[in-house]
Amino acid sequence: MNRKMVSGSFWLSFGSIMSRVLGIVYLIPWLVMMGAPAHKEAAQALFNVAYQPYALFISLGTAGFPSAIARRIAIYNGEDKFLNSRYLAKMGFAVMAGSGALCGLLLYLLAPTLAKNSAVVSVHDAVIAIRVLVPAIIILPSMSILRGWFQGNQDLKPFGISQLWEQLLRITFILAATYLIIDVYHLDFVLAVYYSVFGAFVGAVASYVYLWWYYRKQEPTYRLQAEQSQPFDLHGVGHSLLMIAYESIPFVFVGAGITLTQLIDQLFFKQVMVGVRHQTVATAQYIYTLFSANPTKITTVIVSLAIAIAETTLPLLATNKAAGKGGTANIISQNLNLLLFTLLPSVTILGALAPEIYGIFFSFNPLGTHYLVANIFQSIILGIAIDGLTLLQALHESKRAMVYLSIGLVVKLLLQFPMVYLWQGFGAIAATAIGFGVVDLLWMTKIFGQYHLRLRQFGRLLGMNLGYGVVTFSVSLGFNAWLQPETKLTAFLFACVFGGIFALLYVWLANVTGVATRVLGRPLKVSTLR
Repeated sequence: MNRKMVSGSFWLSFGSIMSRVLGIVYLIPWLVMMGAPAHKEAAQALFNVAYQPYALFISLGTAGFPSAIARRIAIYNGEDKFLNSRYLAKMGFAVMAGSGALCGLLLYLLAPTLAKNSAVVSVHDAVIAIRVLVPAIIILPSMSILRGWFQGNQDLKPFGISQLWEQLLRITFILAATYLIIDVYHLDFVLAVYYSVFGAFVGAVASYVYLWWYYRKQEPTYRLQAEQSQPFDLHGVGHSLLMIAYESIPFVFVGAGITLTQLIDQLFFKQVMVGVRHQTVATAQYIYTLFSANPTKITTVIVSLAIAIAETTLPLLATNKAAGKGGTANIISQNLNLLLFTLLPSVTILGALAPEIYGIFFSFNPLGTHYLVANIFQSIILGIAIDGLTLLQALHESKRAMVYLSIGLVVKLLLQFPMVYLWQGFGAIAATAIGFGVVDLLWMTKIFGQYHLRLRQFGRLLGMNLGYGVVTFSVSLGFNAWLQPETKLTAFLFACVFGGIFALLYVWLANVTGVATRVLGRPLKVSTLR
């Protein structure tokens, strides 16, 4: 593996991980500045109501196009057809610029409908919050093509650093604007939310500027590649772009699966709470914040872990034609072992520390803690589903993956009304868990049957995690009955000590039972955690 690839992989991983960490940590000072608990809950609800459709429109706006373009660029470069690569990238940039403008217009026009059906007290405020995101929607798709260009040229450093710049400038703007609005000028917290949402555009511009600067810096290299390139022979570019877009549809649909379930909660929760259970809009907003807006910030990390493992396995399966069914089954088994080996202890430790984690980021709210625990355990089902759907795509079963996800979303939609009516926020969480549980059952039946996999292959790993979970939760409940942290600092210290001890316990158990050697090929060392 050459130095450029090692460096690029490092920057891509570093940028992705750090951007996610920053995206969670900034919530602590941001919510502190919001002031009263009621303001914090309203701010979170308003922020989340804007970002759910934004995330969906970003998926639709890019439609997997950059990754597909990156693959074609890599192919052309491998054939010394740099002129073809550059022309395809320019055409893709134009297409994505148009896509961004179209998605921005749609989001602007749909904002009143989205806001009206969301669990917020002020529809007017929600409309503005959603529309503030339109500029970011417009420029992000074309920026993603720039990232795809560097990815196709096997230069991953600007990809990773641009992610970091985007998040860093976004958060800096959010915190600075919130401080000035609330602490300096003593204006309404809703205005601070508007500026915080607008931070997405500021971050996108920062990333754009960095990517253009890096591109200009590389121009001498590109000119040399153009001079050494084979003659331009790319014909039917429009047809090629249409085919790329068509091939990208299953990937974007599966990638947007969790966002779609969250959008169902956003658009249908208030209808049941207010229209059928006759609760006030303020109550609906409060419960929505506790069961969806707040926990999602934490569980995103868990689901991201599953996505990272799935994406690592995807190219291995896609290029594994010569290994046959036995080799493919071995890769799938390794994938699932690694997923469970990392996912289950993460869920156990986060679940055991839910009171402290919720207190650190939000407030010491028992109901909020219970919703966080439910969401954390639900994320196991979501993570396994996303991994399985990605496996199907890697095995050239993209249409089947779309069908399975569609079935899961339909189940979620059908259960939403009766379950929310019976159990409010817990009902919405349960509807999602059952919907994606059906997805898990479908893909496991298909893949396990086709490749002769058995659940007992994972028996030792599952058994170890079951025992680990019982011990961890028993100790956690005992400590919380004796000592409950009441400040963010004491909660943070408790979480660090408890989390560190039980992470070491997991390493010890994995080594003693032989699970670590079975999954990773060697025992774990304490230095692995650093």
